Amino acid sequence: MFARAALPLVNHVLAADDWARERLATFAGKTASVHVGAHELLRVAIDEQGLLRRSPPGTTMTVRIELPSDAPARLLGDRATLFSAATIAGSADLAETLGLVFRNLHWDVEEDLSQVFGDIVARRGLQLGRQVARWHWQGANRLAAAVAEYLTEEQPEVAHRRDVEHFCGDVDTLRDDLARLEKRLARLEAGRATR
Repeated sequence: MFARAALPLVNHVLAADDWARERLATFAGKTASVHVGAHELLRVAIDEQGLLRRSPPGTTMTVRIELPSDAPARLLGDRATLFSAATIAGSADLAETLGLVFRNLHWDVEEDLSQVFGDIVARRGLQLGRQVARWHWQGANRLAAAVAEYLTEEQPEVAHRRDVEHFCGDVDTLRDDLARLEKRLARLEAGRATR
């Protein structure tokens, strides 16, 4: 289902970037699968033009890329850690090339919209879309901060960071005090044994 919707979009973006297709074309005939947790998200084969095609079930994969189960959240918030948290099995060269291409691949949405609606409508529509997205993102961040404050301050279901740090500091101090006490006891016992 995801592959059916994603592949035409990915190939459209790849078609606009010759460098990306050239890099992928060197791996023509190779296959890759992307998993999020235990679920297979995408299974593709690379063709001679450097575009992606659906790979039939049962095909042996050249590379298997497994993303962490929190990949959707990382994709929205911290994309940099998404690729570093991936687990790779198979061809490291293909996985590295796929990572390089998809990290640096950019969709010129405004150009595509301008071909349908014209330059002015595309520019204004994209600006409006970015403002609405920013507004939603700020609202989500404020909501998350309010829930965190409620759970740590008003209805303490979760320990506040400063309380956890204070507790850890107390544990470290207690550990050090205990180590010093053990050394003193060992010296006293050694002194008693020599008498």
